[in-house]
Parts: sequence; structure tokens; C-alpha cells
Amino acid sequence: MSTLFTRLFSAGRTDFRKRIGLGLGSFLLPLLIWSLVSYVPFIWHPKVDITDPGGVDYFQVDMLVDKTMFNEEVSNMEREHQPIPAGTPANPIYLPAPDDVARALYNGFMHPPVDSDIPSMPQSLWHSIQIIFWGFLISSLIGVPLGILSGTYNAVRRLNEPFIEFFRYLPAPAFGALAVAILGIYDGPKIAIIVIGTLFQQILIIANTTRKLDGTIIEAARTLGARNIHLLTKVVIPGILPDLYRDQRILLGWAWTYLIVAELIGTSSGITWFITQQARYQHFDNVYAAIITIGLIGFGSDLVLARLGRKLFPWDQTQDQD
Repeated sequence: MSTLFTRLFSAGRTDFRKRIGLGLGSFLLPLLIWSLVSYVPFIWHPKVDITDPGGVDYFQVDMLVDKTMFNEEVSNMEREHQPIPAGTPANPIYLPAPDDVARALYNGFMHPPVDSDIPSMPQSLWHSIQIIFWGFLISSLIGVPLGILSGTYNAVRRLNEPFIEFFRYLPAPAFGALAVAILGIYDGPKIAIIVIGTLFQQILIIANTTRKLDGTIIEAARTLGARNIHLLTKVVIPGILPDLYRDQRILLGWAWTYLIVAELIGTSSGITWFITQQARYQHFDNVYAAIITIGLIGFGSDLVLARLGRKLFPWDQTQDQD
């Protein structure tokens, strides 16, 4: 018996290590490709970073020029017996190296901007997180009850879903101008775009999840006298709760995808404003740092929610597969 237990424990530990290794590999492989493109000159590096302008009057130190142009100017200077320009292979400015992005990420959180009127990256992120929170909260307060009702009662489904199926194909950003006209130019229209972008999908997904509940359970509850509110609160909602929780995790990711579009509406704010400003001045290391931070926050929050789901619903084996 002890030998069997030892084998099972070893197999479980090996499987866990394999999962961790593959999970880390999914991040390390793109990082390796990025590093090779950034640090190995012969892989790409279509530009030349000027270290010495030589006799070329329009060359400047740290200026990026195409290799073709650089080679032409080298030939011209040799032919005219002028000082030869020098430079090192480089990538375009829009592709900074991983260490530049890591440095920008550190500086973005540790060092406040010189101009106090410009929000820092943490301030911009916090503003965006609030937009996501309120938009998804309002969407869920409407979408979850309607989805459950549509999945439980055919009359509600026939009344709601035809219009919802039509409306979900309308792009949420198309309502931007209308949202600004109604809600003003600040956070209201941004929240509204996230609500519009997630609400109708949410209703349909939750309704479909509700319909997957075993029909014999509902019939048995009705036979035992469960009706209306008791049927919902004592049978339907407990029966779909693990799947409902997982649906909300997925839909929260959709809310993040609408964030960038939402923050372009009305006054500039949040992490979108930060990215736009940094790109305008060609500080692409800060742009990458902000984008990576969004991914880290989204991925990290999903991991936390997944672990919480395993604690809340230990009987649901599908939670363990997340």
C-alpha cells in the first residue's frame, strides 16, 4: 500500500513539475526569440546606429539610418577621401531590446515623472483598473441575472435573446460619440463602452451555461414543489455556480480588450494616454513596458481568480485544470 502511495505521489509531483516547466517555457520561448532578434546582429538589425558621423554632414551620433544609406555614404566618403562614418548594427527604434524595456519598467514604477502634471505609469494603470472595475461590475449586475433568467425560462429567452443576438454584432466603439454626448467627456463614456462591449456577450454566455444544467435536476426540484425564486436560488444558481465563475473570468479578459478603445473616447486618460504620449515622443521602451504591465496585471489577476475558484468549488474537477 505504501509503495502504491509513493508511486502516485511521485507521478503527481512529476506531472506538476512538467506543467510548471511547460508554463515557463511558453514565456521563455518568445523572450528568447526577442533576445536573439535584439542582440544577435546578423539575425535582423536593418539599421545602423551612428557612432561617428565622419564626413557626412547630416549624420549625427546615435542617429539611426538604413544600412543601404549608410553603405552608400561610406562609399561616397571613400571616393571623396573624406572621413569614413562609423556605426553599429541596430534594430528600428520601435523594437527596443529586453533590457531597455526592463529598465523602463523599473523606472516607470520607481521614479515619478519630472513633470508633476503628467501622471506616472502606476497612476495611469490605477485609473484604468477603476474603469475596468466599474464597467465590468455594471455589466455583471445586469448580465448575470438576465443570463440566468434567459437560460432558465423559455419565455424570457424568446423575449431577450433575438434582440441581444442582433445588438452584440454592433461594435461598441461606434457608440463612442453618443456616449460622450450623453455622459460627458470624462470616465462615464469609457465605462459605458466596456459595458456595451461585454454585457450582451455576457448574457448569451451565461444563458448557455444555465441551459447546460442537467434538466433532470430541475424537473426533480419542480416535482418536489420548487417554484420561481426558490427554483433559481436553491437549484439553478448553486448548480451553475462553478461554470458561472469561470465564465466571469473569461469575460473579465474581454473587458480588458475594450479598455484601450474606451480610453480613446472623451478626455485622454489612463494607461492608453500614457502609451500614446510615450509613442508620440518615440519612447517605445516605455510603450512596451506599459503593454507588458497590462498583460501581467490581467494574467496575474486571472491566476488569483483561478486559485480562488479551486478554494470556492473544490468539488468541481474542471477548476483544477485551469
